[in-house]
Amino acid sequence: MTPFGEKLRVLRNERGVSQKDMAKAIGVSAAYLSALEHGRRGAPSWTLIQKIIGYFNIIWDDAEELARLAETSHPRVKLDTSGLSPAATELANLLADNIEKLDEAELRRIIASLRAALNRPK
Repeated sequence: MTPFGEKLRVLRNERGVSQKDMAKAIGVSAAYLSALEHGRRGAPSWTLIQKIIGYFNIIWDDAEELARLAETSHPRVKLDTSGLSPAATELANLLADNIEKLDEAELRRIIASLRAALNRPK
């Protein structure tokens, strides 16, 4: 499951909406919506994100969060480290080869550390 898929399922469950009913309302198949929730499909288009935001009547920060989650929810990530440092290539390969060995707490710690490093002024 992707972060976007997880959030989508939470929104549906909180509002008591079935996949079938939601899919019909936003113009996709229930199978597609299921695949999106389970991470078997890539991140949704901007247009579909907007339909989902409208369907759930989500505003401001919650809408931005949903869009951000969609951007970080590609289930098959491809990294090109050509032209980057050896450390960047090592990091990409280390993560690709070992991500399934990390538990949820370790993953959250790594994510927080990366976000903090990316937000530091240069």
